[in-house]
Amino acid sequence: MDSLTHHRLSQGNHVLESETFLPLPRDEVFPFFAAAENLERITPPELAFRILTETPVEIHAGRLIDYKLRLFLVSFRWQTRISVWDPPFRFVDEQLRGPYHTWVHLHTFDEVEGGTLMRDRVRYRLPFHPLGGLALPLVRRQITRIFRYRGQVIRELLLGGG
Repeated sequence: MDSLTHHRLSQGNHVLESETFLPLPRDEVFPFFAAAENLERITPPELAFRILTETPVEIHAGRLIDYKLRLFLVSFRWQTRISVWDPPFRFVDEQLRGPYHTWVHLHTFDEVEGGTLMRDRVRYRLPFHPLGGLALPLVRRQITRIFRYRGQVIRELLLGGG
């Protein structure tokens, strides 16, 4: 992981931003993310993340994808919609049903000297604002850990042949 930061916005909204550099051309990086099945590979195992939508998942704008995972020992379903699909430049997934009040995840892939800079920008809000804010430190640590793990595994899979 090259960088990872959290920012607080107003009204209980928060943003996580991360950047990962891969010394590969964008045309080799983006297809990995176009295969929804790879989400299981880049999610920490203790989350027991599983795609419920029949695979392979054909990604396009408007596509709904259902998942099941475990967070803090609680199992739940999560449904996202691909609201923007602009290969190989960017895509956005938005939670329709899940643990957050709001979860909007922008993925961008920029060609830079020597490779591709992947950027993630997640705008999220916990449920039950402002009371949900009590769990914020724990949630921020968990999200940070998930994205650090994700960056490490993406590097291993794309660069190490894993």
